[in-house]
Amino acid sequence: MLQEESDLSLIIAQIVQKLKGSNLYAQLERQAWSCLQRPEIRLESLKEDIKEFFKISGWEKKLQNAVYSELNVFPLPSHPSAPPEHLKEPLVYMRKAQGSWEKRILKSLNSMCTELSIPLARKRPAVEQKELLNKWNEMGTDEPDLSLFRPVYAPKDFLEVLINLRNPNYENGDSLSFRTHLGLIQVPLKVKDIPELKECFVELGLNTGQLGIDDSTQVPPELFENEHVRIGQKVLAQQDSAAAQQYIRQGSPTALRAELWALILNISSQPEDILYYEQLKTNVIQHDLLVDSLIYKDVKLTASNDDYYFVFEDYLYQVLLCFSRDTSVLGHFAYNSASPPKSYIRGKLGLEEYAVFYPPNGVIPFHGFSMYVAPLCFLYHEPYKLYQIFREMYVRFFFRLHSISSHPSGIVSLCLLFETLLQTYLPQLFYHLREIGAQPLRISFKWMVRAFSGYLATDQLLLLWDRILGYNSLEILAVLAAAVFAFRAVNLMEVTSLAAAEAVLADLSTLKVMPLLQIFLFATVT
Repeated sequence: MLQEESDLSLIIAQIVQKLKGSNLYAQLERQAWSCLQRPEIRLESLKEDIKEFFKISGWEKKLQNAVYSELNVFPLPSHPSAPPEHLKEPLVYMRKAQGSWEKRILKSLNSMCTELSIPLARKRPAVEQKELLNKWNEMGTDEPDLSLFRPVYAPKDFLEVLINLRNPNYENGDSLSFRTHLGLIQVPLKVKDIPELKECFVELGLNTGQLGIDDSTQVPPELFENEHVRIGQKVLAQQDSAAAQQYIRQGSPTALRAELWALILNISSQPEDILYYEQLKTNVIQHDLLVDSLIYKDVKLTASNDDYYFVFEDYLYQVLLCFSRDTSVLGHFAYNSASPPKSYIRGKLGLEEYAVFYPPNGVIPFHGFSMYVAPLCFLYHEPYKLYQIFREMYVRFFFRLHSISSHPSGIVSLCLLFETLLQTYLPQLFYHLREIGAQPLRISFKWMVRAFSGYLATDQLLLLWDRILGYNSLEILAVLAAAVFAFRAVNLMEVTSLAAAEAVLADLSTLKVMPLLQIFLFATVT
């Protein structure tokens, strides 16, 4: 009991500290001062009167949403004397593996830099700045020569690192014995089984209405859809983040999704947010970074060739180039197992006072990175709003898909959850694929690392991301990956090679996400 109270006190203190540096804190302070002029505010009941004023004027709700938002991204409380790296990642071998992986990425980036004789950063000449400013809204028409550039790494490179991950406590040949796990991921992490997943995703049950199922043309809208839309409008009117998060577990109506996601992520687009975006844009125009070419290359290789997303090419450049300059993103490294790369002024290598983070946001893009932004372009048409939503989605969720950690929503746990579900509930399929050299994770990894972006039809992807936001968890990605294998199990049992298995699962664009999830979770014999 005392431990719980201590943890709660620690969380409250840290959230108060975080909010004190926010724009909301300054606004609340100004409002408190200004309300002192009101006749209903009396000296003898000053505290209660100001609280009442905040409640009536809507500022209490904004504060509640800010606290709720912090709680959603806040790491679990650790011992007060625990070092900061424990907050990033409690397991030493995971931290070491992440550190080694980062060194490989930096080596790849530096070798490209040396081979091409291109600096990591340079100031653009005035003529080039003017040219970029003029074509800011049509960067997709630009065709720079990117033939010599290559992605720093692709998901399959990252998978090989995860496959070789080992807990040194299991080194004496007994790592295979843990729960007789025969998949590629050989680390002993606790993942949920289907009964636990049912409990976690209870709103996805067969007796609960779902957008993605109960809004089909065969179902009369008055049975579920009309009422669900009405409740959604009420949630938006209340401007309550917690209510929006609970509501969206049953899916969001298309017309309300943009506002609901912004409410859950606590994004309100104040004038200062627009100004901040403009400052990032100015930084892009003034300085050219090597990672800019990696972003261009990635968009050209992925979103530009996608039937759904090619029209958003300009938006993707704008958002990703600004993202690379955004130093506020560095804040998420406090709870991310990764660390931002450092660069040193020439001739000052190793001297910390001459070190800068590179890129400024600390995130080196990889092959497929732009697909985290692409689906959001369907929802947000103002670049600054699109940018804010993507940045918040990244620091809450997407960073976990390309860093090595023991977090339940981290990519290692998702891979292990996927393999455990298949091995436990579809053993014949799992062993068949394993025997023919078609380990299921080699096929599904790319889906999970991109959160299925570029693989599902956009309407289905947005329904899936509704649930990621609703449950504040990425575990549903592993469940869906297993559900896809279950759905195609009959065909997969007939294949005799990895190439044939990949061919069976090559096109997911016709799949309906919610029926697959419901059947796998709630109609599987456990």
